[in-house]
Amino acid sequence: MRRRDLAAATLVLILLWQLASWLVRSEVLPGPWAVGQALVAALPRGLARHFVVSLWRVVAGILISMLLATPAGLVLGQSRALDRIFAPMVYIVYPIPKIVFLPVILLLLGIGDTSKIFIIFLILFFQILVVVRDQASALRPELLYSVRSLGAGRRGLFRFVYLPATVPAALTALRVSIGTAIAVLFFTETFATTSGLGYYIIVDSWGRLAYADMYAGVVAMSLLGLLLYFVVDRLERRLAPWMFVRE
Repeated sequence: MRRRDLAAATLVLILLWQLASWLVRSEVLPGPWAVGQALVAALPRGLARHFVVSLWRVVAGILISMLLATPAGLVLGQSRALDRIFAPMVYIVYPIPKIVFLPVILLLLGIGDTSKIFIIFLILFFQILVVVRDQASALRPELLYSVRSLGAGRRGLFRFVYLPATVPAALTALRVSIGTAIAVLFFTETFATTSGLGYYIIVDSWGRLAYADMYAGVVAMSLLGLLLYFVVDRLERRLAPWMFVRE
């Protein structure tokens, strides 16, 4: 995506926001200029700290899920015997909305960072696991035979076949899951905590009817999601450059 296109899309969204503010003509929908001023003023008054806390929670959950789900998916994709054992469990657990376990997780892990990181990990783990497993198991047999004919063992297959084939799939699953991770983070930070952007938006700003500050928090959380999305996009270009080679 070109920077010029991103800048144009951002400008259009800001103009639509300003138009909606003029039409509503209410303090519940301040314009982008007022929210921008509130954002700058709120950063040194605690918003920056809430942003860092939320960033730490979601990045920790994403990293743990990637580090555990990617090799697990590769193993299940390579071994039909193991996949036959664990596939029924994955089939049952995967469609269950993991957010329903949040009260249980809070009771077991407390209301600190650990519970919030764990629920994000729990949701992303199965999404990445399923995508990587399916990608690894869908590799064409003739590709594996050709690499084996060159003397590659299991380690060589993992390095030169399975890993290059599944890294783009894992990053794509991660990119799709970022929105879910941010939504879950927001939900978990709206209660039983005193930090994070969710707390700042709902408890702090909305609770005292500071609408400009509330929208500043929404913008900060949106920027958090965009930042993570851009990072994943850059990682994909670095780890899978062949995906972007134009013929």
